[in-house]
Amino acid sequence: MAAPHPLPAEQALAQLAQFSAIIDARSEGEFALDHLPGAINWPVLNDDERIEVGTLYKQVSPFSARKRGAALVAANIARHITTHLQGTPRNWQPLVYCWRGGQRSGSLALVLSQIGFKVTLVEGGYKAFRAALMAQTPALAQALQYRVICGPTGCGKTRLLHALAAAGAQVLDLEALASHRSSVLGLLPGQPQPTQKRFDTLVWQALRGFDASRPVYVEAESKKVGNLAVPDALMQVMRSSPCLDLQLSDDERVQLLLEDYDFLRRDTALFAQRLDILTELRGKATVDGWRAQIASGHIEAVVRDLLLVHYDPGYAQSIKRNFSLYGQAKTIALKNRGAASMAALAEKILGGT
Repeated sequence: MAAPHPLPAEQALAQLAQFSAIIDARSEGEFALDHLPGAINWPVLNDDERIEVGTLYKQVSPFSARKRGAALVAANIARHITTHLQGTPRNWQPLVYCWRGGQRSGSLALVLSQIGFKVTLVEGGYKAFRAALMAQTPALAQALQYRVICGPTGCGKTRLLHALAAAGAQVLDLEALASHRSSVLGLLPGQPQPTQKRFDTLVWQALRGFDASRPVYVEAESKKVGNLAVPDALMQVMRSSPCLDLQLSDDERVQLLLEDYDFLRRDTALFAQRLDILTELRGKATVDGWRAQIASGHIEAVVRDLLLVHYDPGYAQSIKRNFSLYGQAKTIALKNRGAASMAALAEKILGGT
């Protein structure tokens, strides 16, 4: 039987689409932190078993830990084969990796190759993949041409991105990748942000999928989207790219935010709590005043105040300071916040008028 074939991480990344499956042999906890695009998780040791084996290693002996680990690994591999591979054809060709391309992925790859499958192992495992990804991201980011959608909070930048995507444009939606709307109120309920490593992988995956001959539309962002940092190289090229200045009336912006942040209108206690972060910047009296308005049901008034008093002044300063071509931006105006208006403007942008 053929032995597993080792492949450097850079080559594995370039050939991901050629494999029948990409198998992550790490524990479910490691997999959740980040994994190769399209990977499925076949833990050779799960989280609890890793702790058990590690404890034996430290408290009893390495030999005892290896015996127990071997028994667990054998049982888990047997279960994966029984669960996932019955009826799998002989020409199935998986790519297998673990943390550093060591014992876990090696054990699984050896058994699969003994069955008769052509198995490829990522040399250096996830650690090497991560290093290759981080090395590739700057070049990927710099190879693309961007059109940066600028405009004050609530003007519909994200909605316009979605309309552009629906019209066939290439769109990089960093807020979607980060599961955050990139503002004080931007954390989405029930949608925790991914880890920084996972976000880096998602950005890398998006960048490598774009056609460099066509523009990529992206929203003007700060260096962080929630708790996640945008790759420096991407941030630099975005900030030196041509801008489009999106405008929407204040009344429409207020209503758009009330729609997009409807969960805050329904959970006023959460809304009031989210304002804590503004106390140092806007003062306790102002924030307490907003909280009192929220308690009395004047949500719309608070949203309008947040826009005009907090968001707009800071945004105006930041966009001019950080996006070098903003002064040359073409103004694009929406009639209203509706989907038809977004679609019409997207078509206009893509038509060059």
